[in-house]
Amino acid sequence: MQSMETPWDGHAEVRIVAASPDAARQVAEVLRHCFAASEQRSYPAGADGGTRLDLTVDTSRTAEPARSWLETSRSTQDAR
Repeated sequence: MQSMETPWDGHAEVRIVAASPDAARQVAEVLRHCFAASEQRSYPAGADGGTRLDLTVDTSRTAEPARSWLETSRSTQDAR
């Protein structure tokens, strides 16, 4: 497994591995509806086929439903 640099504050690196490019793109599309995201980068997933998509999401610029989920999550973490 490759080591990854830590993303800058407020961002998350997301890796999607799927059996088909279409399935990986569908998951990436859902993430884009919730978060501002970079252009996806596509790679082969391995000897058995499949696709890996990497993208960066900006968790500081969220849309519904991610906004309400993140606010609830932060409140729960603050209480710990």
